[in-house]
Amino acid sequence: MEYTVRKLAKLAGVSTRTLRYYDEIGLLKPARINTSGYRIYGADEIDRLQQILFYKEMGVELVQIQKILEAPDFDELGALQDHLLKLLEKKKQINQLIDNVNKTIRSKERKTTMKDQEKFQGFKQKLIKDNEEKYGEEIREKYGEKAIEKSNAKMMKLSEEDYSQVKQLEEAVLESLKKAYESGNPAGEEAQRTADLHRQWLSFYWDTYSKEAHMGVAEMYVADERFSAYYDPEHKGMTKFLRDAIKNYVQ
Repeated sequence: MEYTVRKLAKLAGVSTRTLRYYDEIGLLKPARINTSGYRIYGADEIDRLQQILFYKEMGVELVQIQKILEAPDFDELGALQDHLLKLLEKKKQINQLIDNVNKTIRSKERKTTMKDQEKFQGFKQKLIKDNEEKYGEEIREKYGEKAIEKSNAKMMKLSEEDYSQVKQLEEAVLESLKKAYESGNPAGEEAQRTADLHRQWLSFYWDTYSKEAHMGVAEMYVADERFSAYYDPEHKGMTKFLRDAIKNYVQ
């Protein structure tokens, strides 16, 4: 079956403007242009649009999606199987959040008593899932399956107070890092405070802390541009500055 822009937009739940934009950037070209000048899409284009929307749902940017789909070794079936696994994981997370909300409602109605830990299970699961998606492969290769599983288990056991402290520490590290970076001295007092806050933050995730592992994480931050993008939102070089501050700290 063939579709015009308007019909395909309605079928896929996207705007006609989106489809025209995909055509302009070469992400999704129509199969042909008919005699009236309308874009016409066929089965291949529908399959490609499905893949595009799957990747968009996972937060992949359009430029990267195009590279994936146009790679010589792109495996459509393999990609669909990967999408299915991610969607099942997302379903599991959503079900946990739904269960969490239901328990909270019952607790508020005084039908049940909800433990503090239960209130944050869904959020902690999402935090673990996000970390796995972004950095799972690298950290498992560096520290091993056992260490990461222990870290995830420790996170799931955090109390409400601990969970709140983790989030506060994360913000404190960034705040302190900005101040330390302005000083330009990775061995200075503020920089060492940053490194210590970072150590405290890591300790919530790690089973045990070691200076060597702390330094290893700092080096990984510099080597991986995704970490640099997190720590360098305003000033390029803050990731390297953090690495140097940690180096002084562990020595």
